[in-house]
Amino acid sequence: MANEEDSVEHDGDDNKSNKGKKIAKHDSGAADLEKVTDFVEEAEISSQNFGDAMRVVSDRKAKEATERQMKEKELSKVKITKEDVDLIMNEMEIGRSQAERKLREHKGNVVEALIELTN
Repeated sequence: MANEEDSVEHDGDDNKSNKGKKIAKHDSGAADLEKVTDFVEEAEISSQNFGDAMRVVSDRKAKEATERQMKEKELSKVKITKEDVDLIMNEMEIGRSQAERKLREHKGNVVEALIELTN
């Protein structure tokens, strides 16, 4: 029986040494993980930086909106004829608004509008 107890104790010692090795491996990985998380914590965005970024985005959108309005205003000044619009509508089989838009973009030039629509 003493031999059985020694073998049981021996098996228990092996389990303890294996657990110790596993813990040591885990600890080395945890140290690396802490280095990574420390770096991320230093790179946090402040609320002021976030506010500045949002302000830049909203300013850019406002500028684009005003540019679009100016372009639409200039396009509305271009004179086009009903016959030209009808010709483009019939030839390209598109709607009136798209035909008018293409004519206005090409300053009433039917040939250039048709060329762009075919490309």
